[in-house]
Amino acid sequence: MSIKKQKIYESPSVTADTVIFTIDENKLKVLLIKRANQPFKNWWALPGVFLFKNESVGRAALRALKEKTGVKIAYLEQLYTFDSPTRDPRGHVISTTYFALCPSAKLPKSALFSVSNLPKLAFDHKKIINYAVSRLRAKLEYTNVAYSLLPKYFTLSQLQEVYETVIGKKQDKRNFRKKFLSLGLIRQTRKKIFGARQRPAKLYEFISRRHAVLKKFF
Repeated sequence: MSIKKQKIYESPSVTADTVIFTIDENKLKVLLIKRANQPFKNWWALPGVFLFKNESVGRAALRALKEKTGVKIAYLEQLYTFDSPTRDPRGHVISTTYFALCPSAKLPKSALFSVSNLPKLAFDHKKIINYAVSRLRAKLEYTNVAYSLLPKYFTLSQLQEVYETVIGKKQDKRNFRKKFLSLGLIRQTRKKIFGARQRPAKLYEFISRRHAVLKKFF
């Protein structure tokens, strides 16, 4: 009678990594941190943490934001799971990633990098960022998540700038405003912003700053 060999199962480690996007200087940027420990010491990387025992990935992602950035995020969504056995030199480490959106005023400028001009990154974090960019572009086509990249009160020009910067395509000013206003997402306030040489610009606000799925915008 043959004895079957007992299978050995190895449990990989799990991390929660976050991609924090913002619009700054008319560019789509991502927040990075400099690693303090090996591997990749002093390299730039995404904020992330290893999961504690009995901790959900979602809670770990929120902990990563609090511990590594100290920033309160308006929008956070699970992105993808990167599970290549060779992505981390320490061993098999699975990364469940999230992407977040935040106005640039709440983020440290020294830690912001244009997604089109990233520094050398640790692990597979460039691959993760590229994937997150494609997801964000798709989200703006059929959801109202643009609210997370804007201050509470904003001009229509600022709103259009967010879409053009993320999508990477110029929009006709009149058509953009007509189409967006028809969605019923924003309303005009009594506030205005005064420029040095321009007429006062009307300020708008989102009627609801909660995630909603819409009819495809573009």
